[in-house]
Amino acid sequence: MDDSTIGSWERKGILFAPDKSLSWSRSHAMIPTPIRINDQWRVYFSARNKLNQSSIGWFDVDFSNSPRVLGVSKEPILIPGELGCFDDNGVSPSCVIELNDGDLAMYYIGWNPGSTTRVNLFGGLALSHDGGETFTRWSKAPILERIKTDPYMNTAPWVVKTQTEYRMYYVSGTGWVDKDSPRYNIKVAYSSDGLVWERSGEVVLDFKSPNETALARPYVILENGLWRMWVTRRVGEYAIAYAESDDGIIWTRKDELYGLVPNGLGVEKTMTEYSAVIRDSGNLWMLYNGDEYGKAGILLAGMKN
Repeated sequence: MDDSTIGSWERKGILFAPDKSLSWSRSHAMIPTPIRINDQWRVYFSARNKLNQSSIGWFDVDFSNSPRVLGVSKEPILIPGELGCFDDNGVSPSCVIELNDGDLAMYYIGWNPGSTTRVNLFGGLALSHDGGETFTRWSKAPILERIKTDPYMNTAPWVVKTQTEYRMYYVSGTGWVDKDSPRYNIKVAYSSDGLVWERSGEVVLDFKSPNETALARPYVILENGLWRMWVTRRVGEYAIAYAESDDGIIWTRKDELYGLVPNGLGVEKTMTEYSAVIRDSGNLWMLYNGDEYGKAGILLAGMKN
């Protein structure tokens, strides 16, 4: 594998690494989840303790010149849920948006050990009434549970607020090859308030080929009438894929335009995944993870666009 990028992403290396002196942050900075708050970017992420359980923290970034980290949370803003709940073994951010009432909604991934399968994953929701400084669970139960049309895992919710509705893109399992190998694609759900969701099992992004076995962490933006999705695909290795749509329902894969594959070097030798893409100061910036699901931290790539 060579050191080329798909499209013209310029890799910048590690932007943020976990603070191993903190008990909740012994390793990993996983699934970067940005939101602009008061003209500044705040990026939520999950780090792991010595038991490999994830909690959610944040760091602030200035992208105006050379990107730099301005501040970091010393305490997590969301920790694993109560024993027996869907998120009692860890929480990871997936999406943060402002609701119509001004609250910030954090849609997150709840981790729970499996028995016949390796893990159970479902989507949760926490709300902030103070601009993202603190969050409280909206419910101890998941907002994405198993239903008739979605009988396996349902997680990694990404929400887009339009003029008429909230639209959620989420990861939904299609089955398990064996105890350690789930298959999952991307489905869509709808809501009038961002809290309670209706879903029919409608698939909006399916596998591109028989060798593609997973589509993870949809990251969707709507720009000038064009829907754009970054997603992590697995064909043996993990890599960042890209798709476009005129209506947000029928999507066309265009990985060659804005995707990013592993480059065989450093901490992205075999994996690139969990991307988040923002626009700032005339640039597109991609925050993403590399090998071992972000064990080294959050990486950065830039593109003039």
